[in-house]
Amino acid sequence: QVQLVESGGGLVQAGGSLRLSCAASGRSFINWRMAWFRQAPGKEREFVAAVPWNGASTDYSDSVKGRFTISRDNVRSTVFLQMNSLKPEDTAVYYCAVRAPATSQWTYWGQGTQVTVSS
Repeated sequence: QVQLVESGGGLVQAGGSLRLSCAASGRSFINWRMAWFRQAPGKEREFVAAVPWNGASTDYSDSVKGRFTISRDNVRSTVFLQMNSLKPEDTAVYYCAVRAPATSQWTYWGQGTQVTVSS
């Protein structure tokens, strides 16, 4: 049974930092793409960042580029999101997701972790 479990969310003041983790289990994800999405209250879920299996060619949304860094540990099947210079508009539930090779849909999703940035 595949599981994605996020952790590391919380309450932080604007300008602060948080590091999110997502541990994947139930199968090998060595060749899978891993990503973070977020959903703010009243808004649709949006893409934040993604990383391929080898850690190269990372992608970021324009709203987080230069402030967030995505990385992964293939030995532990874990993806991280280092979030710096946080802004109130970063407040959302953050979800990790994984996508199988040669597919366009995100296959599995975590339950989400709340990030709240106070002004």
